[in-house]
Amino acid sequence: MSGLPCRERLRRAVGETPADAPLVGVRQAAIAVILVDLELSLDVLLIERAIREGDPWSGHMALPGGHVDPADADLAATAERETLEEVGLDLRAVGERLGRLSDYAPARAVPVAVRPFVYLLQTRPVLKLSAEVAQGLWVPIAPLLAGEQRTTFNFSHGTQSLKFPAWDIAGRVVWGLTYRVLDELFARMNGVSSPDWASLDNSEQPR
Repeated sequence: MSGLPCRERLRRAVGETPADAPLVGVRQAAIAVILVDLELSLDVLLIERAIREGDPWSGHMALPGGHVDPADADLAATAERETLEEVGLDLRAVGERLGRLSDYAPARAVPVAVRPFVYLLQTRPVLKLSAEVAQGLWVPIAPLLAGEQRTTFNFSHGTQSLKFPAWDIAGRVVWGLTYRVLDELFARMNGVSSPDWASLDNSEQPR
């Protein structure tokens, strides 16, 4: 599959997704992996969370998304609503939903189950960021697919010091749930197996 253009690899990778099943978790959330198909590049949207007191993920790089609202028709509607609220992008109007990735298990300390959905845009939109988002960043995926820009993130919790795989993107560290979701997508596009991130505890969750 690696010899195909990125766009075709993306469609094939996500098109292999099994049919939706109930998402199991005390709390449920959905996130959007949004890619734009440019003439010479396929870029993914990352957001930098605003610094907010009491928010354990302040300043982290993430994907748009958040918790389910009772008014949401389904989990895809959750991802689409949260994207509209956070970055002003109406995925139902300008995006094509290609499929979804694996569900992610709750963390030990954060009982949230997360479902990622993948969307493709044909033009790069103008983003209207909410107060929760400091910056939106469109990142070419070709270097990440090729295994470039890898680094590690040192996470300290109490007396423990842990190292997590990550990417260094323009001086910003992408790790945790965001890394795991994208790593799964890129592994599918490359036709290789990725670690079973979905069965592991997540160190990062949507707000």
